[in-house]
Amino acid sequence: MSDWRDRIISANKAAALVRAGNTLFVGTACATPQTLVEALRQLAAPPPGVQLVYFIADGLIKGEDDPICRNYRHRMFFVGTQAVHLAAHGRAEYIPISLTEIPFLLENGQLDIDIAFVQTTVPDRFGQVSLGISVDITSSMVRHAKTVVAEVNPKMPRTFGDSFVSVDNIHYFVEVDTPLFELRRPPVREEAKKISQYIAGIVDHGSTLQIGLGRVPNEMLGHLTSRRNLGIHSDVITDSVIELIANGVINGREKSAYPGKIVTSYCVGTQALYDLVDSNPMFLFQPIETVCDPAVICQNSKMVSITQAFAIDLTGQVCVDQFDGKFYGGVSTQVNFIRGAARSRGGKPIICLTSIDENGNSRIRSTLGAGEAAAIPRSDVHYVVTEFGIAYLFGKSIGERVMAIIEITHPKFRESLLEDAVKLGYVQPGLHIAAGSAYQIEEETEHVLRSQKTVKIRPAKASDIEVVRNLFYRLSEDDIYTRFFRRLRTLSDHEFQSMCNVNYDSEVAFLAVVGPREHELVVGSCCYYLDRASNMAEAAFMIAPDWQSEGLGKIFMKKMRDYAVTRGIKGFTTEILPSNRKMIALAKSGGDNVSVTHDEDCCHIVITF
Repeated sequence: MSDWRDRIISANKAAALVRAGNTLFVGTACATPQTLVEALRQLAAPPPGVQLVYFIADGLIKGEDDPICRNYRHRMFFVGTQAVHLAAHGRAEYIPISLTEIPFLLENGQLDIDIAFVQTTVPDRFGQVSLGISVDITSSMVRHAKTVVAEVNPKMPRTFGDSFVSVDNIHYFVEVDTPLFELRRPPVREEAKKISQYIAGIVDHGSTLQIGLGRVPNEMLGHLTSRRNLGIHSDVITDSVIELIANGVINGREKSAYPGKIVTSYCVGTQALYDLVDSNPMFLFQPIETVCDPAVICQNSKMVSITQAFAIDLTGQVCVDQFDGKFYGGVSTQVNFIRGAARSRGGKPIICLTSIDENGNSRIRSTLGAGEAAAIPRSDVHYVVTEFGIAYLFGKSIGERVMAIIEITHPKFRESLLEDAVKLGYVQPGLHIAAGSAYQIEEETEHVLRSQKTVKIRPAKASDIEVVRNLFYRLSEDDIYTRFFRRLRTLSDHEFQSMCNVNYDSEVAFLAVVGPREHELVVGSCCYYLDRASNMAEAAFMIAPDWQSEGLGKIFMKKMRDYAVTRGIKGFTTEILPSNRKMIALAKSGGDNVSVTHDEDCCHIVITF
């Protein structure tokens, strides 16, 4: 091992190594070698045809008039905010590729790197430097570049994992002592906060999370303070993990792979994050192709992947790297994590987006438009979350997907999207979405029944028509007769729809479900319909035969009464067959003021609150 100090040069001499037509890799984001980049920026006569290759431009580009933009060609794997103008004006080449494939481009020579400018720790006594906060694609670039120049900085955190490089593999060293670039996230909009709350609601105790760069996934972490034993297996980590680690929420105790460890490839954030990862054995930094391999990701049970999208169509095709006709974002590792989470035991791949963009246009389209590529195919999409609710698409038909997605669209676009869906042949004419507001996740409650089974009571949705239909066909002939006062073998689509597609104003419906959200079993339903003239609502119940006598009826009655009282409804009316003694007893338990009248065929019950 030679003495690395013999290869120390100035930043200006390092910049002078760059020749006309060279391809130069620049280290990632907050690990951008600032002094080396500044030397490139200050070259009096920049060599022509030099191409900069990089992952994320944070820390590289200072503005549209930056000499780094004017004097060099750019080739990037992710179009961040700083690089949008370059891509939009044809001054940069965006490569839509999974980051896990970059090592293969390097190995087969399709991507040939002449020089790599990276930032590392100062060499240790073993002759090793750590790539610190940016292992990602940097480790592969260092292995394959013809010339490697390391900006060695004592302020670069020393990270564990596969972050170390021998000084024998680095050709030149430039000594610096400067703070790392810091990236602070701006506050998110109210819509993003609502989405974050929805996502947090479906994250279970013991889950392992992939966070990503999006603002919504990072905001979501702030809503997980009540969870236990969360883990992290993520391409990137940010400051949003700091508080959860400090409070013991993130500890990795239930991780299937690398228990107790936070596995990542790079981090972007502030000095507080850099201080946390420095020499901290809790963190394992590994190359991007290792961290983001679906076969590795799925080894974590309850793997939750969160991808922020720009647009989605009614069938579930997702655009993640174009916005408003311009390249923005990137394929990155999103498909890898979606597929890895899907293969994980109990995993949840989640797509999130605000329902409208900054210009007031719907992000949910009947079909993706020109300049909106489907980077994530509909077949890979599971959860989709907006500020109006949660849709689960995997395994669903096109018609079911359409109804589920329209439900989470901004209300002012629902009717036109449904009309488009009819024209496209996705759904039959005559359907509508009754609810005009967001899904009321706050109305979801869990209850333990007499048999100690647990059920969830949740608001019904228009897309529940099939599960309500299945519930109906599980009823006995007598159950159907006591519910509908007639002998029926089936109901019309309109009648099934009226049991779940309600407006939550004059029409309200709740379902009792068991099992995971991905494939819930509906075991009961209740609903009421308001007569505005009397301010009284007609109530009705439907409970699967094998779930009767469990106390579910009383739970339903209380749920509906509590909901009705908050909305100023005077009371309930219901009609029950005289022979249905259990339902009569249930109705009588619905309030302090109950009147019962009988006629030959029916028992009329009025409950006032």
